Amino acid sequence: MQLRDAFVKQGKWLFKWRSYIPLLIIFIALPAFWDTVFPSSDGSFGFEDVWELICLAVAVFGLAVRVYTIGHVPEGTSGRNTSVQRADGLNTTGIYSLVRHPLYLGNFFIWLGISMFVRCWWLSFIFIILFILFYERIIFMEEEYLRTKFGKVWQEWAARTPMFLPRFKNFEPPTLPFSIRSVLSKENHILVNIILVFAFLEVVEELLAKHRFELDLGWIIAVVCGFTIWATLRVLKKITAILNVEGR
Repeated sequence: MQLRDAFVKQGKWLFKWRSYIPLLIIFIALPAFWDTVFPSSDGSFGFEDVWELICLAVAVFGLAVRVYTIGHVPEGTSGRNTSVQRADGLNTTGIYSLVRHPLYLGNFFIWLGISMFVRCWWLSFIFIILFILFYERIIFMEEEYLRTKFGKVWQEWAARTPMFLPRFKNFEPPTLPFSIRSVLSKENHILVNIILVFAFLEVVEELLAKHRFELDLGWIIAVVCGFTIWATLRVLKKITAILNVEGR
C-alpha cells in the first residue's frame, strides 16, 4: 500500500472517531498529576485559581474560533458528519481566508487549555505531538477529497492559505452574516463538555492534593449553568424550529 493510500485510510478512520479519541488525553492526564506540585493554599484567591482561569481562557478561545467559523458557514460545509466527507461548496472567505482548517485550530486551543490545567510540562508536550499525528492524517484525507472535488479552485485557495497558522493579511469578509442560531444549534454541546472536563480534573486534583472529594462552588455553578444551557438548547432543537436557519 502506498503511503498516500495509507494516510487516506488512516485519516478516514480517525475522522470517524475524531470526537472521541481526543478524550484519551484525560486518561493520560491522570498519572501526570503525580508530577504536579500543588501550591499550598489558605483559602484565598491565589496562583492555583489564576492558573485555572488562564487554562479555561485558552480553551474558551478555542471555542470562540469554532463559534466564529460555524457562525458564517453555509449548509453542507464544516459539518459534524462522521461516516463520509461532505462539501457542497468550498469555503474561502472569512476565517477560511486566513487558515484552511479553523475548526481544528479551535480544537487545538481547547485541548491545549485542558492539558495545561495539570501544570505538568510533559503532558502539554505529549498533547502537541499527539495532536499533530492525529490531525495530520485527517487533514491529509480531507484535502485529498477537496482537491479531487474542486480541482484548480482548491489548489489556488490552498496555495495562498496556510494550513494551520493564520495569515491575517489575507482576510476577506465572510460571504454570509454571522448566525448565532446556527452556532447554538451545532455547537451547543461543546461548552458543557469543556466545563465537565475541567471539573473532572479539578476533582482529581483535590483528591490527590487534599485526599478528599471537593469541587469549588465556582465549578459547581459552571456545571449547573452549562447543563441547563445545553438541555434547553437540545429541547429547542428537538421540538421547535427556532434554531433552524435557512441555508445553514
